[in-house]
Amino acid sequence: MKDFSKHKAELLKDLTLEEKSALCRGVTLFETGGCPRFGIPPLRMSDGPHGVREELQKDRFVSAGRTDDASTYFCTLLALASTWNPNLAYRMGQCLGQEARARGKDILLGPGVNIIRTPLCGRNFEYFSEDPFLTSSFVVPYIIGVQEQGVGACVKHFALNNQELNRKRVNVEVSERALREIYLPAFEAAVREAGVIGVMGAYNRFRGDYCCHNSYLLRKILREEWGFRGVVISDWDGVHDAEGAILAGLDIEMGTGCDEGLSFSEYYYAKHLRHAVEQGKLPISCMDEKVQNVLSVYERIGIFEPNRPKGRMNAAKHRQVAREIAREAIVLLKNERSVLPLRKDRLKRLLIIGDNAIRRHANGGGSSRLKTPYEVTPLEGILSFLGADVEVEWIPGYVATPEPTGTTTSIPLGRTLSPVESLAQALEKAKFADGVIYIGGLNHDFDREGSDRTDMNLPYDQDLLLSELLRVRPDMVVVLIAGSPVDLSAWIDSCSTLLWTCYGGMEGGHALTEVLFGVVNPCGKLPLTFPRKLSDSPAHALGEYPGKETVHYREGILVGYRYFDRAGVVPSFPFGHGLSYSTFSYSSPKVYWEAGKTGITLYVNCTVTNTGNYNGAETIQVYLSDKNGKVFKPEKELKGFFKMFLKAGESKQVSIGIPYREFRYYDEDRECWNIQSGSYELLIGSSSRDIRLTIPFDIPPR
Repeated sequence: MKDFSKHKAELLKDLTLEEKSALCRGVTLFETGGCPRFGIPPLRMSDGPHGVREELQKDRFVSAGRTDDASTYFCTLLALASTWNPNLAYRMGQCLGQEARARGKDILLGPGVNIIRTPLCGRNFEYFSEDPFLTSSFVVPYIIGVQEQGVGACVKHFALNNQELNRKRVNVEVSERALREIYLPAFEAAVREAGVIGVMGAYNRFRGDYCCHNSYLLRKILREEWGFRGVVISDWDGVHDAEGAILAGLDIEMGTGCDEGLSFSEYYYAKHLRHAVEQGKLPISCMDEKVQNVLSVYERIGIFEPNRPKGRMNAAKHRQVAREIAREAIVLLKNERSVLPLRKDRLKRLLIIGDNAIRRHANGGGSSRLKTPYEVTPLEGILSFLGADVEVEWIPGYVATPEPTGTTTSIPLGRTLSPVESLAQALEKAKFADGVIYIGGLNHDFDREGSDRTDMNLPYDQDLLLSELLRVRPDMVVVLIAGSPVDLSAWIDSCSTLLWTCYGGMEGGHALTEVLFGVVNPCGKLPLTFPRKLSDSPAHALGEYPGKETVHYREGILVGYRYFDRAGVVPSFPFGHGLSYSTFSYSSPKVYWEAGKTGITLYVNCTVTNTGNYNGAETIQVYLSDKNGKVFKPEKELKGFFKMFLKAGESKQVSIGIPYREFRYYDEDRECWNIQSGSYELLIGSSSRDIRLTIPFDIPPR
């Protein structure tokens, strides 16, 4: 269609009510109706926070059985945030946008930016962090990368969808300050800084109203305060009545009734909406507002432009980006005996224990499940790297049910052993190996959409197995693959060498192998806190979970490390923690203010030196501490970070800018943001609990 932007006003006059309805609702599971009479195609959507989902049948969540819909499987968003490298988010977004275009998609349903409030949430692996600043730092480049490819991103789930248990019914009550300071900043950054095209409404209720019917969220905050000019899409089955949703500001209804087998013509934005307009219960202007918002998406993604990007699938570059992200996502939590990196020339017999050594994770987790051309398991990565030089044996060690979604064909599994037999076998074989690597953790039987875990424990009696194995082999390398924190207390004191990573994508097995054997120096940092026990987590210690009809966020702004600091609770591993095979020192700190085109910025400078024997990367983290004491605040809040590569012995100066607006807090009495003048400190460190430099400074009265 030529000059689409000029014809939008005319289209609005010529479209029938039924045609307007079709533009604003699904007519298949992932397509809107479009308008064939005017040559307007449907908007085609796809799940895809870390890969474009396989094609499904038009009316059922069942594979369409195609052979051309396998896509690059990138690591999940929690793993992406573990890199503390926003440039990788941009590159991943570019690749995802290209693959979505190659598959004919117009809107990619992601990223998810809900704050990790409880370790039990089944969808934590799909989110970035417990911290709003870190989450915002990743969501912006991710969205920009996607949307540069002629595909709209759809940030989700707006808002306060912080648990999967009772997600479609629970009502969330939270203070305005916590809402503004903790749960909304990433959404605001997506709108204001990234210009996101889509926002998906959440399932839950907020202050009594369903989020897809919530005018405070969708109109006052999203459109009036933030100036959102895109389209608001319901989560699938997230609409409960036509009038409430359309008046509140929802533009596109998707998925309603699909679980109950209703036809698409029964959607609320179909017959119900048309009847409401025809009977005068709703003015036609309400419908026209939605159509205008929908048509703006066509314009912004360039559907009618001849030079719209074509995209490409499973390119070599995409696989390389997937591997680079997986490398940087691996977090070295402990290396007390300097067992790592392993030396290939010192190994003759290597024992690998654990189901996650052979399990593939792409085809699990709920809406983010993928069909991918391949997925390298850790065992496959290790076998490929070691070749015939080292004898490698894998045993399960524990009985995981159901069976893994994929197994390593080069290792015969044989008869399934009982838990007692598996433990005995592992202990016996561990005694005689030159090296032992344990690869366990969680899988998508636990990290998945629609349900939460019931506790923080490792499943399949892994705690017992680990305790016994570490008694026999205190030099054992433990690798945990998990999309949420787990309770480590049963064996962590006996463990000297521990790696953690979230689901690493199709190249995850190669990346883990490279870190284990020193080809890559680990540089990931935790994007969330690992509590010692569940009751240490603020949602469980101060707050409320899962609630009944209502869940009260009584912990307020004390989410994640903010609570652990304030309460003096020692975690297993703190937010921002992550070791290297090298060491780094910090020196020569200074701060200064500078005025620029975008406003006043406080710059933090220091010198970082690689004092070890390995080339490596370090992430310098800057936290703000308010010393005035007049307003209740966390002891520290992340306000800046920078990841830099240093050769062994090399020193570099880093400069991190903190915009003036980052010093604000939400004043509930005045119902606005405020900045308090007075005394502050900037804390520069390698984690939230490894502060190397402290710089006092003042904010003068305005």
